[in-house]
Amino acid sequence: MNAPAPQNLAVPALNLTLKDRIDQKIFDALYSRSLVYNTCWEDPAVDRQALHLGPQDTVMVITSAGCNALDYALQGPAKVYAIDANPRQNALLELKMAGIRKLGFDDFFAIFGSGFHPNIKNIYRHQLRAELSDFAKTYWDRRYNWFASRHGSFYFHGLAGFVARGFRTYFRMRPALALRVTELFASKNLEEQRRIYDEKIASELWTPVINWVLNRQLTMSLLGVPHPQRRLVQGQHPGGVSGFIRDAIEYVFRNLPVGENYFWRVYLTGSYTRDCCPSYLKEENFNALKGGLVDCIEPHTCTVTEFLQAGDEPITRFVLLDHMDWMSCYYPAALIEEWNAIFERAAPKARLLLRSAHANPPFLDWVTAGPQHKPLKEMLNFERELAARLQGDDRVHTYAGFVVAQLAEHGRG
Repeated sequence: MNAPAPQNLAVPALNLTLKDRIDQKIFDALYSRSLVYNTCWEDPAVDRQALHLGPQDTVMVITSAGCNALDYALQGPAKVYAIDANPRQNALLELKMAGIRKLGFDDFFAIFGSGFHPNIKNIYRHQLRAELSDFAKTYWDRRYNWFASRHGSFYFHGLAGFVARGFRTYFRMRPALALRVTELFASKNLEEQRRIYDEKIASELWTPVINWVLNRQLTMSLLGVPHPQRRLVQGQHPGGVSGFIRDAIEYVFRNLPVGENYFWRVYLTGSYTRDCCPSYLKEENFNALKGGLVDCIEPHTCTVTEFLQAGDEPITRFVLLDHMDWMSCYYPAALIEEWNAIFERAAPKARLLLRSAHANPPFLDWVTAGPQHKPLKEMLNFERELAARLQGDDRVHTYAGFVVAQLAEHGRG
């Protein structure tokens, strides 16, 4: 993967401090041994408006927790390739796909909606296990009890779940604040929601303890945020990471209907409701996936570059999440290699989405790709107005940058 960059490419020099290298090793150690994401933190409702998926489209998406791959499958594309270098993330997607194929809706929702099923041991052994790959079997053989855990929910497991469990403990220590958060999620309109947040929550939530925790790199690593992304946030926001997160949460709870925000609900409560959950957890959509739509999903455990270089079928849609942030810092030559692979496989007028901790990702200015080493601004048509409009509706709101682009007419040259 990490091929050296051609000598005529302008790759930024790496000035990694000892602390940077230690943070990198900690992040790599956590990532290589753990399920990082137990749910996706990218809003697929925004993605759908940018992707314009149709029955002829082939989608490449980084798997994460698989929620969004399932969401895209509901749009009926020809194929969804779910790519992740972490096999545990694909093991989670495989478990969801097995549940869709083998379970009734009530059992499926208990497992992945409530995060708890009292009969998970029998369900896993007799209905789900045979559907899994060898790695996924080995992984879930030791962890199916996460869905029957004394911690109360699957969504309090994995690295991000560990942090969520910490915040749940904090709320238990402050029951009055927990009650106000419950009241917030029960609000009926934006006016009421904003009043509850402003008058009852904001001053109580943002304590020095919370700010200190959010500003620690270990917390960010557990959430899947490596040090380079943290530095991007710190470089843009005067309040640092905690200030950025506060602004993001305040925007969400003051401007977007909380009744539709399943991202923050599951993080704060450990479960979804049937009215507030990802699309694949709604009964009608579950039945559509069971009826055949799930079969378009094809998980691959490898890097993006490895996947793209292994085939030649044109891909019409790329959903790249935010991994290019840390590649641009630690593996710039590999990032260039990945862009070359993207352009090799991209169909004419292919659409591309990516997210970033920076409002204007710096690598978009220095990466060159293709046989003629053209800058990305010549290879892609960036749809900045659309991206800005959609980002205002993003229910997660923890990414400073959202990029929507289409391959230019000459983009493969």
